[in-house]
Amino acid sequence: MGLQAPLFLTQNDGTLMSAADAEQYPVLTFASGPTNSMRGAAFLTGVADVMVIDIGGTTADVGALVNSFPRPASLAVEIGGVRTNFRMPDVYSFGLGGGSIVNPEPLRIGPQSVGYELTSKALAFGGAVLTASDIGIAAGLATFGEARFLHGLDPAFVRRCVEDMGRMIAESVDRMKVSAAPVRLIVVGGGSFLVPDVLPGISQVMRAPHYQVANAVGAAIAQISGEVDYTITLGTRSRAEALAQARALAVERAITAGAHPDTVQVVDIEEIPLTYLPSNALRMRVKAVGDVDLTD
Repeated sequence: MGLQAPLFLTQNDGTLMSAADAEQYPVLTFASGPTNSMRGAAFLTGVADVMVIDIGGTTADVGALVNSFPRPASLAVEIGGVRTNFRMPDVYSFGLGGGSIVNPEPLRIGPQSVGYELTSKALAFGGAVLTASDIGIAAGLATFGEARFLHGLDPAFVRRCVEDMGRMIAESVDRMKVSAAPVRLIVVGGGSFLVPDVLPGISQVMRAPHYQVANAVGAAIAQISGEVDYTITLGTRSRAEALAQARALAVERAITAGAHPDTVQVVDIEEIPLTYLPSNALRMRVKAVGDVDLTD
């Protein structure tokens, strides 16, 4: 009989967790979709520290990659209007996608969308609804559908729509930046043709190869992680000793979770001095990742 691989699911930090852990902690899989796309963008371009936007049929998600992994949110995150206190990626979502409905007067693009019915309701497919995809096709940004159905669109109106979508994208990226300096932006997802080549505050727009399937790529290359996040008092120990202990524990947890020992490496270290506590207290967070161990 052949080797049967263990069952893993992608969690929202861009790594894998066992099916048993996912059953016990399903909340850790929330927002794993956008993080898969971000990890896939890093793999397809070879860029480790960059902003990423993933545009689908209804929404767009913007986040930052730090050392090829999604930047975690530092504040409480609301899900469905509920304030939560668990690990989540720092991702901003807004209503722009290939199926976003365009209302001409006053001009408004999204958040309503035809979604999966794009190929039957959009003008470019013989439908009666003006969508962001129709604008993209009319502007020469995409070539699917039937351009002949769009000859009635005013070129000036099309340009105004493209500019408005560019403004929405630039503003969303600006919300996620940590400084005023221009940043590089990788665009992925089926609706990424809506992103202009030049945007304010963005030094370079990078279009990943195989951008349509970046999400699947991110899921396929996901690794096993082990993480340590605790508060310690140094006491008689030195900082270096405490850090070495935390690194070893993170590596051990990654291996226990299913990572191959020869591939595990520490990818993130964060130290936060807690000046409001006595005894030289320090919050230490260490993350290690490795490839899935498929050996028998």
